[in-house]
Amino acid sequence: MAADVEKYSRLDTPSQEAVQADLVQVLEEAAVLSGLDRTTWARQPQGDQEFAVLPLEAPEAVVLGGFVRNLAKRLAERNANLVEGRRMRLKLGIDFGVARTAALGHSGPAPVNVARYLSAPQLKRVLEGVDSTDLVVIISNGLYQDVVRLRGEDEGLDPARYVRVHVEQKEFSGYGWIHVPEHDPRELEPFLADPSPATGDGASAPAPAPVATHHVERIEGGIVHFGSGDAANTITKNYR
Repeated sequence: MAADVEKYSRLDTPSQEAVQADLVQVLEEAAVLSGLDRTTWARQPQGDQEFAVLPLEAPEAVVLGGFVRNLAKRLAERNANLVEGRRMRLKLGIDFGVARTAALGHSGPAPVNVARYLSAPQLKRVLEGVDSTDLVVIISNGLYQDVVRLRGEDEGLDPARYVRVHVEQKEFSGYGWIHVPEHDPRELEPFLADPSPATGDGASAPAPAPVATHHVERIEGGIVHFGSGDAANTITKNYR
């Protein structure tokens, strides 16, 4: 799970320290409220980030459902009496795939992909544009297809609450699904379209040709990552 705090770098040193402590606290509380045991997670502190590997028995639907909902509630409670500039707002990114322990943490495509999802401009615009939320979530297409779409109704997840976006970051290109707890997906639409580049005469450039989509029925192995804003918090789940 990768969590990123919005505008973290703009904070002074004491405020950064306080936000780091608050980030750990809201993640701990959301996990407890969801029946998840964070003591079983292999957590990797990274300054304003945390990377964690979940045990195999941690249920994906609970992480995507109860954990996300409880995290949103805890953030709302934490921010309730704070002025605008003191709110802690998060981007949360989730993926699964291959990740291995390495000298400086973890290696593999899933940790890289989560970082790319968190950097998606659409996710940043949604968080900036939907001021009434403190949490925006993006999950990979594979996770959406395998867990949300195929098992969503049985697990309390509503596929209609997610909006698909195409993410292109550095060498990464793929689809992700954005979800904002307690918000109608139609509220996100104004912030999802990429700004049209202007041509020499000031007119908008023609829209690019449609990109072919692909359909994933099953992902056989991997990791789950969760993340949000400038301080990233990551949860990874290995599958066998």
